[in-house]
Amino acid sequence: MPPNYTLSTAPMMEWSDRHCRAFWRVMTKHSLMYTEMVTANAVIHGNRDYLIGYNDVEHPIALQLGGSDPEQLREATKIAADYGYDEVNLNCGCPSDRVKSGFFGACLMAEPETVARGMEAIIETAPIKATVKNRIGIDDQEDYPSLLNFIDTVSASGVKHFIVHARKAWLNGLSPKENREIPPLRYDLVHQLKLERPELEISINGGINTLDEADHQLSHVDGVMLGRAAYQNPWILASVDRRFFGAETDPVTTRHEALRAYFPYIESQLAAGAKLHYMTRHLMGLFNAQPGGKQFRRYVSENAYKEGAGLAVLEQAMALVPE
Repeated sequence: MPPNYTLSTAPMMEWSDRHCRAFWRVMTKHSLMYTEMVTANAVIHGNRDYLIGYNDVEHPIALQLGGSDPEQLREATKIAADYGYDEVNLNCGCPSDRVKSGFFGACLMAEPETVARGMEAIIETAPIKATVKNRIGIDDQEDYPSLLNFIDTVSASGVKHFIVHARKAWLNGLSPKENREIPPLRYDLVHQLKLERPELEISINGGINTLDEADHQLSHVDGVMLGRAAYQNPWILASVDRRFFGAETDPVTTRHEALRAYFPYIESQLAAGAKLHYMTRHLMGLFNAQPGGKQFRRYVSENAYKEGAGLAVLEQAMALVPE
C-alpha cells in the first residue's frame, strides 16, 4: 500500500535520524517520515547499515536521496528497495554549498531535464513510490513560470507526487539556515500549482507551525510536511493520527506516556552500544512550555552524556515535570 501523504515529517540534516524517527513514531503511527538526505554515491559505496539502516517501527518511511546521475540513482534505488523503504525521494531543494558542488539539491531547479532523467531511472528500477522535493525556484528565476516548467518537465518522467517548499532558494548570498527563513513564503504559488495540475499530488512544506495551519493548507493541497515544528515541539505529532488519518484514538495521551513508550527502543539501542545522548537530544522539546520543562532539559543535558548513562537519567528528569 503506498504511503498516505496527508501529513509527513521533513528530511532534516542532523535532526531526523533513526533515533528521532523512532521517537516520533511513538506519537504517530501513520505519518510518513523521511530520512536525512543521503547521497546516492554514499548509499552505493558507504556503510549502508549506518547510513540508511532503520528500525522496523519506523514504517512508513521514505529515503531521501541526493544526486543527479541516473545510473547512481538507479543503483541507490535498488538498494533502498532491498532495504524495504516505502518511497524514494529526490532532493531538489537543499541550498548548501556542498550539494551545489556535487550537482544535487536546489541547483537542480535549473536543470529539470536532468531531474527527469534521474527520476526515470528511479521509477524504472523498483515498484516503490518515487517523489521529488523541490523549492518554488532559485535565485532570479521567474517565480511561477519556472516552477511550472520544472514540474511539467519532471512529471513527464512519471513522477506524480511533488513536495514543494514554498520558498525560493538563493544559492549565492544566503546560508542554508537563512534560506529556511529569509526568502518569503509563497503558499499561493503552491496552491496555484495544485489548481492547475490537479492530476498531480502536491504536498506543501515551509513555515507551517500548527495543526490548524496544516488543516488550512489541506484545503488547497494533498499533503502537509512539518519540519522544525515537529522537531522543536514533538508533542504536536501526538494528535495527528486521529485528526488527519481517521484513527479512533491517539497512540499516547500524555507526554510522560510518550517518553515511557520510547524506553524499550532506548534500551535496545543502549544494549547495541549506542550512547544515551544520541537519543535524548531529540527529546528536548517534549516538555516545551510545561511546568518543569526547563528543569527536565537541564537535567538531561547535564547527565545524558555521562559514561554509562541509562534510563535512570530520564526517570529522574521526568520526576521534575508534574504529570
